[in-house]
Amino acid sequence: MKVIGTGLGRTGTFSLKLALEHLGFGKCFHMLELFHKPSQINYFKKAEKSEDVNWKELFLDYNSVVDYPAARYYKQIAAQFPDAKIIHTHRDPEEWYASAIETIFWVNRMPLSMIIEFGLYFPFRPETRKRLPLLIYNRKLMHLEFGKNLHDKKEVLSRYERHTENVLKHFSSDRILLFNSKQGWEPICKFLGVPIPDEKFPHSNKREEFIGKVNMIGKGKFLPEEKI
Repeated sequence: MKVIGTGLGRTGTFSLKLALEHLGFGKCFHMLELFHKPSQINYFKKAEKSEDVNWKELFLDYNSVVDYPAARYYKQIAAQFPDAKIIHTHRDPEEWYASAIETIFWVNRMPLSMIIEFGLYFPFRPETRKRLPLLIYNRKLMHLEFGKNLHDKKEVLSRYERHTENVLKHFSSDRILLFNSKQGWEPICKFLGVPIPDEKFPHSNKREEFIGKVNMIGKGKFLPEEKI
């Protein structure tokens, strides 16, 4: 494990994943990996209970990890990989909230009955049955992180900022980089000690791309028609 991302969803975590892989840091573990192996949520369930987790086993095939739910357990993960660098993705709180309310918050505010309906949409497909507990658990974690009322902007932003404050206090300044994807390659490459690529920095997983991924998972059945 070379790099641990501690930024929450919609802070440029998918762009960071692509950037790290492009720089040669191997495969990066992202939330999307759990949709391929839903049983891996058991590692995070143990972490939520403050139980010992074999993170080295989970991340055996990965050289970096970013995004939720790993960002919630950054202390436990960083403790098992003391030589890993920390990159904390962050963006303007107002911009972040505007993005989150249209994407990850919509998915996680989906009524439980709707999630169950998703499971019934393709009842005989094994991957659908396996993903259902992941959707339910991810919904629970979002509430733990930001509260049950995701429209309470003041409370949500307070928790968002508190997460960053806690992360920055936990690590020494030489181990952590506070990063905004708008800064491009230079800060990351300098921090990791690698050359700056000629290619443009990857800016990915914008709202339209995110909804496209939801569409792919739900086969178009649960796309939001209006902003919440």
